[in-house]
Amino acid sequence: MRLFRPALAAALALAATTLAHAAGRPITHEDLWTFTRLSAPALSPDGRLAAVVATQPAYDPAEQSADLWLLPTGRDGEPRQLTFSRAAEAAPSFSPDGSQLAFTVQREGDSVPQVYVLDLRQGGEPRRVTSISTGARTPQFSPDGTRILFVSTVFPGTMNDADNVRIAAERKARKDNVRIYTGFPIRNWDRWLDDRQQRLFVVPTGGGEAKDLLAGSELVKQPGFGGRFTDTGEEIDATWTPDGKNVVFAATVNRHRAAFANTHTDLYRVPAGGGEATRLTGDGTLAAQDSFGRPQFSADGRGLVAQVTPRGEKVYQPTHLATFAWPAMTRGTTVALPNDLAVSSFGIDADSRTLWMTAEEDGHEKVFTARIGDALARRAFDMDRGVYTGLQVADGARGVLVANFDSAVNPPEVVRIEPRGGHRALTAFNSGKAATLDLPPVEHFWFESERGARIHNMLVRPAGFDPSKEYPLFVLIHGGPHIMWRDTFFVRWNYHLIAGTDRVVLLTNYTGSTGFGAAFAQGIQGDPFEGPANEINQAADVAIERFGFIDGNRQCAGGASYGGHLANWLQGTTTRYRCLVSHAGLVNAESQWGSSDSIYHREVNAGGPVWERGGAWVTQNPMLKAANFKTPVLVTIGELDYRVPLNNVIEYWSLLQRQQVESRLLVFPNENHWILGGENSRTFYRELESWLDRWEAAPAR
Repeated sequence: MRLFRPALAAALALAATTLAHAAGRPITHEDLWTFTRLSAPALSPDGRLAAVVATQPAYDPAEQSADLWLLPTGRDGEPRQLTFSRAAEAAPSFSPDGSQLAFTVQREGDSVPQVYVLDLRQGGEPRRVTSISTGARTPQFSPDGTRILFVSTVFPGTMNDADNVRIAAERKARKDNVRIYTGFPIRNWDRWLDDRQQRLFVVPTGGGEAKDLLAGSELVKQPGFGGRFTDTGEEIDATWTPDGKNVVFAATVNRHRAAFANTHTDLYRVPAGGGEATRLTGDGTLAAQDSFGRPQFSADGRGLVAQVTPRGEKVYQPTHLATFAWPAMTRGTTVALPNDLAVSSFGIDADSRTLWMTAEEDGHEKVFTARIGDALARRAFDMDRGVYTGLQVADGARGVLVANFDSAVNPPEVVRIEPRGGHRALTAFNSGKAATLDLPPVEHFWFESERGARIHNMLVRPAGFDPSKEYPLFVLIHGGPHIMWRDTFFVRWNYHLIAGTDRVVLLTNYTGSTGFGAAFAQGIQGDPFEGPANEINQAADVAIERFGFIDGNRQCAGGASYGGHLANWLQGTTTRYRCLVSHAGLVNAESQWGSSDSIYHREVNAGGPVWERGGAWVTQNPMLKAANFKTPVLVTIGELDYRVPLNNVIEYWSLLQRQQVESRLLVFPNENHWILGGENSRTFYRELESWLDRWEAAPAR
């Protein structure tokens, strides 16, 4: 995508203001799918430049491209495309002087992604600096710019890349094909785990042999060693020390206890030349303690800040910021957020004292700030639309903050945040096309639940809204449960695409949702379905009463993951909805505990081990309500989903067939917990629309 000066100026002007609900056409799946998707921005130390990976999606994966763009953060200059190949660049990172950009990509001739470096002053082709057989990701320049730190996934016991090449060849030559385990966990989201480990490597900026910093160390020999699980794999959060002599990183050594105990990560330091790692936090026991991650150093080199999540009797705990004096590692004040909100992302300003962070609050992700030494952060400014994500703060210039911004009516763009409020768009990848669409802004409202909780909701009107008409209501239930419905541009469950031209969408942040304080999020423990479902039903009642254009006789409800769980609970506890939609929803809490990739928190939430058959295991298990199953339901699942495995959906389907409930089952063989393929997504939305249209138009039961 090339942006020329006149078009860019006009598009940036559009991006700087809220896209008004005006005459425009309804959004289509093609619109939704082909909006440019943006990585979190990287920021140069002096704050003058940002880099972002812009992905141009396509229904055919072979036609998709992802390229690096360079963005001036001041008021002069224009975004500039740096790469033009179909190979997808990732994880850009600036050198200390801002003259070079490191990133990873699998280019022609590469069997796996490698680190490349692009000279921003001289231009030309990027040069490859790694040739490691196991691939490279998340590169970072050393403070003097002479070395690059990166992460790779290697075989256990290896000392160098030759060992990895040899072991890979031996395993490829095996005639058998079997997975063997002696502990837990064995799966994560959509992949089986193997014995490979995350390791830290350092390579000269000019290229050469990469050094495995943890090879042969006692740390990696521990059975519970690992990094941080993500929904796409595993990462080790790491950063150079200010003098470039060491690397600080976060790792766990008790992952193997995940079946029967909480686990945690500590901070460690390892010499930049390799060797034994020194633990910097915790007491060294396997007992679950506070969990530390994402370390960052202040510009003056005297402070270290990391995210910290405490452990306690509650499954959900909010993330705070822990501060330390460096190199003594003396613990300073822990910085919390108002109402015990959770830190999402953070950065340290160039003054080495000011902290900037984002956190979910009331359907938004907002900016907060504090000084090191403060016990409580404050909201930097309020906002009434959208979310800021992927916050980056310059450590060489005061008050330079960049992030991604989006809202339900604003597809993502990179912005420069003004510390006193608001932002200025640095890109205009999506704003022009979005301006041609009829995207009514979300409407926020609150009510007090029957048990006295203050419940936040968002309502989305259809395109071409006519206040004289009555519209059916679709109650969309979020997953998690420890997330929240946000004023965001959502691809997987896009509010406006679901609303179309003929229905109202209701989004309720039931008890258990984040963004409303720790106590509210923790309130679901011991009451996984009944309390939240009652709040969802009450929210529908309140919406029908408050908004006269909703036809209370035509209601449907549905959701995915935990939202699917709740849809299945509604199946057994109410007949108020004409139809239901359940994606990746459990029906049997007991079999979900035994087959999911993550189990211990489920028994804590339910009040004890499953075999004791107490608490919520019996009182709030949807399948035990099967005698009441009557509502027509669309059931969908990805066959590669290991968080809510296929067996749970098959159990639900069997119960529906046994009870002769009209239903439709969609199994996507190549999808995981989410429907991520373009054509599969289009089919899913088409099926969803057809299902809702059918039952909204049917006579009342």
